[in-house]
Amino acid sequence: MKLNEILEVEITGAAFGGKGLVRVEGLAVFVRGAVPMDRVRIQISRKKKNYAEARVIECITPSPLRVSAPCPYSGVCGGCSWQSLDYPAQIEYKRQHVLESIEHIGMMQHVRVLSTIPSDPIFGYRNKVEFTCSPFRWQYPGEDRSRPLGEPAIGFHAPEVYFKVIDIDQCLLFPDTGNRIYRDIREYIQTSSLPVYNQRTHEGFWRFIMLRHSLFSNQWMVNIITSVPDRDQLQQLADMLHRRYDRIASIVNNVTAKKAGISFGESEHLLFGEPAIQDRIDGLVFDISPNSFFQTNTRGAETLYQIVARYAALTGIETILDLYSGTGSIALYLARQAASVVGLELVDAAVRDAVQNAAKNGIANCRFVAGDVLKTLAGVSRPDVMIIDPPRNGMHPDVLKQVLDMAPERIVYVSCNPATLARDLLELKTAYHVVEVQPVDMFPHTFHIESVTLLEKRMGTDDCSRSKSS
Repeated sequence: MKLNEILEVEITGAAFGGKGLVRVEGLAVFVRGAVPMDRVRIQISRKKKNYAEARVIECITPSPLRVSAPCPYSGVCGGCSWQSLDYPAQIEYKRQHVLESIEHIGMMQHVRVLSTIPSDPIFGYRNKVEFTCSPFRWQYPGEDRSRPLGEPAIGFHAPEVYFKVIDIDQCLLFPDTGNRIYRDIREYIQTSSLPVYNQRTHEGFWRFIMLRHSLFSNQWMVNIITSVPDRDQLQQLADMLHRRYDRIASIVNNVTAKKAGISFGESEHLLFGEPAIQDRIDGLVFDISPNSFFQTNTRGAETLYQIVARYAALTGIETILDLYSGTGSIALYLARQAASVVGLELVDAAVRDAVQNAAKNGIANCRFVAGDVLKTLAGVSRPDVMIIDPPRNGMHPDVLKQVLDMAPERIVYVSCNPATLARDLLELKTAYHVVEVQPVDMFPHTFHIESVTLLEKRMGTDDCSRSKSS
């Protein structure tokens, strides 16, 4: 196989990452834009020792699993790489990704991985979307070529080109009202006398548009991120939006001069309404400020938390330790059925949000500790049940050792990355039995998958410190 070589192949699988998979002479080839059972002509675009990458140059025979993607940007922006794959097939491949990771990385066979719980709906499910402003528009296949490239672009980042943006009209993962609000803001910015931000020179005014939606109250938050404050310009925009949309409850301006392409502001200015909106998960109220964390699929989050509660099997007398507790949503969800809950979280702002959320919901049996879990874990007592919901890169090896030393009777592990889940289960399996894994699809049309794993301590095992002292 050589770089730029053209091959005719039949796609045999779907790889974690959203690409089609085929093996050529024993080498795994990941094919962008292909779905399983497509017969395609591909061109090799990258060749490594252990794998290759390719792009489709012709679809000879489309797969029976292939569907017509409703989004004109499908296969372009990278956010919905599976829109062309039938939804029942999506959730089955997501289950396979979890199972294969546990078998190949976790070195465990015959683990019970249940069928993926589907999302409902599969479009319009996101409660938060962020759009980027750029003077560099990326021309995608099929775009109107009569448009001058000098026009500013507002939308999503182009694949593998950090400073270019695909100018879009709407995102089908977002509710219709949000797309209308976005288009009005986009038109205002594109006709503004102030320039959009240039990620290469770090000059310009308009940086990001962030929209958030409360499913419970059907209220909207608009967050305009700029490089410097300009109250007059922004107030005109806020007044226009307030006149047109009576469901907008908050309009804020976050200001950041940092060169990093992130929307988190160094200062915040309220332009209209309240500084936060509220949403609910199974009766719990959460304040959502512009920069606070909240699950992006509210319905999916409720499903996820119900599974966590079922696996925790609480009777009202248990003590719970929640590692990587974030803004406290899982801890507060379980606190109503437990004796006490302690949450450990690195980010100070998240801990402050968790404390406020506990007070707002009248929950007094939750305590939150700020600091690196690696350091704070040693200062808490052994719980009956441990909840682990780590970031994508999983748990630090030293945290894993402390968990094994602490030896809770039951662990419920929430994961957004099958590979790091499997890696951590490999370390835990000597002391814990993996009872079952429940995948939950919170992000239809993407390869991302959440899963909840129940682990129970094996008979005859105990923590290392007690074993040594005996």
